[in-house]
Amino acid sequence: MFLIDDTALMALIREDVPAGDLTTRSLGLAAEAGELTMRARGAMTVACSEEAVRILQLLGAEAWIATASGRQVEGGEMLLFARGQVEALLAGWKVAQNLIEWASGLASSATAIVAAARAVNPAVTVACTRKSVPGTRALSLRAVTVGGATVHRTGLSDSVLLFAEHRAFGGADALAAQIARLRASCPERKVVVEVADVAEALAAAQAGAEVLQLEKIPARAGGGGRGRAGPRLARPCCGGGGGHHRGQCRGLCGGGGAGSGDLGPLHRAAARCRRLDRPGLTLTR
Repeated sequence: MFLIDDTALMALIREDVPAGDLTTRSLGLAAEAGELTMRARGAMTVACSEEAVRILQLLGAEAWIATASGRQVEGGEMLLFARGQVEALLAGWKVAQNLIEWASGLASSATAIVAAARAVNPAVTVACTRKSVPGTRALSLRAVTVGGATVHRTGLSDSVLLFAEHRAFGGADALAAQIARLRASCPERKVVVEVADVAEALAAAQAGAEVLQLEKIPARAGGGGRGRAGPRLARPCCGGGGGHHRGQCRGLCGGGGAGSGDLGPLHRAAARCRRLDRPGLTLTR
């Protein structure tokens, strides 16, 4: 469970309504009573409908979830319903709608990539990196996971990942020496090493890396090293990192064994938001 607390949601509200809704207030509609419904415009994997409901509740409206996060819906299905003063409904309308559209774009893209990958290899794991828009990491990772993917790493504190940038400070024998040090210092963690070519992958595997992150290595080239890792890593867990999309799943996932796809650019899929129908807003007198 990703805990998106009220403080985070209030920050979204304050960003859009820092001093109230000038138009609604100027029209004298603030105290009127109304109802609001939100529906999917097309097929989508729903994400953050719970947070959208909570946004409306924080503004003083009553609100209910009609469709929980993680469900796949068709156009026209209701996602939430709310009622209360028009001031609260209109203040929360766009904040809640934009959140669902953006998060559902991520979730829907994750669902499509996972489906494409598992059609080739049912054992594959699709993982998303921490390359989210600044300030949106918790919401991004929530959307990715409800879409069926998993989290590669939430930040620098939760996993061991050796980059070439670390090895630049380690001298001529940096790869083997740093892997050995990490294995000794963090015995309860798997040592992940990012590699740029098959030769680096083989060297890292032979030095004791448990996971190889193949940075922008073509799928065919990356698969070629699986059988040559040597006795220390007979079946390397390989993750393809750097700009992957669902069209690449056959090449990335067809090599056998369980692996992970490091899909940082999945976050960019939010540009393809899953649109909602214009909310049904009605006055109740």
